[in-house]
Amino acid sequence: MRIGGLTPLTTIDYPGELAAVVFSQGCPWRCPYCHNPHLQPGTGSSSIDWPEVLGFLERRRGLLDAVVLSGGEPTLHKDLGEALASVRALGLKTGLHTAGCYPEHLPELLPLLDWVGLDIKALPEGYAALTGAAGSGKAAWRSLDLVLESGAALEVRTTWMPGMPADTIREIAERLARRGVGCFVLQRCRPTLGREASGGCERPPIPSAQMYRWLSKCFQRFELR
Repeated sequence: MRIGGLTPLTTIDYPGELAAVVFSQGCPWRCPYCHNPHLQPGTGSSSIDWPEVLGFLERRRGLLDAVVLSGGEPTLHKDLGEALASVRALGLKTGLHTAGCYPEHLPELLPLLDWVGLDIKALPEGYAALTGAAGSGKAAWRSLDLVLESGAALEVRTTWMPGMPADTIREIAERLARRGVGCFVLQRCRPTLGREASGGCERPPIPSAQMYRWLSKCFQRFELR
């Protein structure tokens, strides 16, 4: 697995756990608000390899609760399952941040995962314009169904970009709730990354009080992030 970076300790990337985050290099999609655009290409400047990551994790046993594989898109890498198994062998919980690009890889990975953070970016028919990849909407929503069927703990996140109608957010939320999603996070597009990197997010949208209350009733847990 090509590694693009390592965060030694975080309290926000795996809910309720002290975790390290391993960032994989490479992603097939090109979302305009990507907060890790340097991880999109297949190669990067990082010199970290997996044995080095494992050595770090072994030294942190007893201090960390979990390890999150993020990216980039971790499911791009065929040896992700081996990496997750080696983390589990250390007695650590495993988490995954994914956009659901490769649903065909999930049946092998889900038995090795304790928690999944899945990005649902748009309604299925709106994906290609956002990701630049045909069929991306079908892949992401199929990934959602697979994670739900697995019973793994799941957080679904949607980034609200300027120009995306509130009605679209409502429709996404309704479809998620009907599928049985219990935890939904609505992310405001971050303007601090600059217009080009954040998709021109000069004024990130925010739900009205009425919409916030409605979203809070749709899910067991709703968060505005």
